[in-house]
Amino acid sequence: MDRKDLELVLAISSQASLTGAAALLGLAPSVVSKRLTHLETQLGLPLFHRTTRHVSTTTEGELVCVHANSLLQNFSSLESALQEANQEPTGLIRLAATFGFGRLWLGPALADFQICYPRVDIQLQLTEQLPDLIQKGFDGAIWLWSVPNRHASEWVSRRLAFNQRVVVASPEYIKRNGLPTSPQTLIEHQCLIVRENGLMDGDSFDTWNLQAENNEFPLRIKIKGSLSSNSGEMVRDWCVAGRGLMLRSLWDVAPLLTSGQLVRVLPGYAMRDADIHWLAPYRTETPKRIRLLIDFLVEHLKDEPWKVG
Repeated sequence: MDRKDLELVLAISSQASLTGAAALLGLAPSVVSKRLTHLETQLGLPLFHRTTRHVSTTTEGELVCVHANSLLQNFSSLESALQEANQEPTGLIRLAATFGFGRLWLGPALADFQICYPRVDIQLQLTEQLPDLIQKGFDGAIWLWSVPNRHASEWVSRRLAFNQRVVVASPEYIKRNGLPTSPQTLIEHQCLIVRENGLMDGDSFDTWNLQAENNEFPLRIKIKGSLSSNSGEMVRDWCVAGRGLMLRSLWDVAPLLTSGQLVRVLPGYAMRDADIHWLAPYRTETPKRIRLLIDFLVEHLKDEPWKVG
């Protein structure tokens, strides 16, 4: 029994007529009748009850129909997969990402990806608020924290890279005010507050959840400061100018740590809530170009290029 036999049986069953099946398959009725007779002879059992007016499946015929549907779907899936594997990825990918990470790390990676796959077009929208990906027609987003109110069955999330937020200060600030000796002593220092989106439930802008490397439970530290902004870049500028301590993603401050403009404070502690994620609406089949992009980003970011030292 081959694929054409399965299609024949399903056509006869759906039409309840050899003539109807012949029309559906684009064959002569005599051809359908001969092929069915040959198949039943080969199997050694009847698949249909036939009268001059009606054709109905036997018990064995029903069993063949049940398996035929599944087998034909698998044939189609296999053919699609093989065709896609032999095709160069093509088409448009629409992405959303935050301004800072998008400009500093994602943008260069996407440019490299597009060189590898020149028939793929990429549109990157930088934003500080996660858009409605379905309504706005995005294929996915590269986002920096877990997103609340997303049902796991409706969304696909994959971690692209590890990241953490660390406490930093300028050498000038440290010279004037000294270093905090523990997370609890942060209350004695001027802390710069970033009022960006992305808070976890129960958190506030003036609470830093610092976790020691050897402890799974974070310390909730209430900090204070005279300067705050919804712009991370503005707060970073204040920090470089010596106006206070800052909690910021390692990917964001890595160049400043390397240059010595900033110094890490309390190096044994970090806020471990800022991993880089791929976020997308659930779809039964993901296009090849998008699968390739996700794998490319995982490989590109796997060594956390923002690590210092």
